[in-house]
Amino acid sequence: MSLRIDNYTVQVADKEILHGVCLDISPGELHAIMGPNGSGKSTLAGALMGHPKYRVLDGTVILDGINITGLSPSDRAERGLFLSMQHVPEIEGVTVSNFIRTCLNAKRDEKLHPVTFHRSLKKKMEELGMDPSFASRSLNVGFSGGEKKRLEIIQLEMLDPTYVILDETDSGLDVDALKLVAEGIKRFASNGNKGIIVITHYPKLLSYLEPSHVHVMKDGRTVRSGGTELILEIETQGFAE
Repeated sequence: MSLRIDNYTVQVADKEILHGVCLDISPGELHAIMGPNGSGKSTLAGALMGHPKYRVLDGTVILDGINITGLSPSDRAERGLFLSMQHVPEIEGVTVSNFIRTCLNAKRDEKLHPVTFHRSLKKKMEELGMDPSFASRSLNVGFSGGEKKRLEIIQLEMLDPTYVILDETDSGLDVDALKLVAEGIKRFASNGNKGIIVITHYPKLLSYLEPSHVHVMKDGRTVRSGGTELILEIETQGFAE
């Protein structure tokens, strides 16, 4: 059981961005991916989720023994893969509540009772410091950067996927919001059977999460891997190899 990325080579608009990336994420592990701007971190996230603008030239993505390299984003989501995007879309006319409930019911054999769903959603919103009235607003429309990021964690906890990619979930967060988001990720991870990839530029979020593995990406490659000692090196020395 794992999310295995083997020799992943990805092209965007006729330019090769990822060059043979290899990672293996098992349930219960939290992998941090760090690196400078333009190193390929967000490309890796989007390609793993099957975004159509990314063309896979070589390599495979194996999720719990199934090759998902050619599957659509929705098929990947059904198999337990979740992406929190760096820049989340705003969708006018689709409420937060309806969006999450539709996604949740798509994964279930029986639809969740509306009262049960709304009670659970309200609890999660309160835990993440969001006014429950946001549930009736259009998805991300007029939300601050921090509110969008907190809503991503609410979706994560409600949908309960197996493997998670969090692409710069800490961007745009003040200190208090960062703590709330970190607590949400830790609650989700506490189940023990979740594989999590956290992509970030900054060590602060990782000081709350304590990753089991740390990787440094540069120029579309994983150039270093290790434990939390890498975070301390990056804080003092930057991303120099």
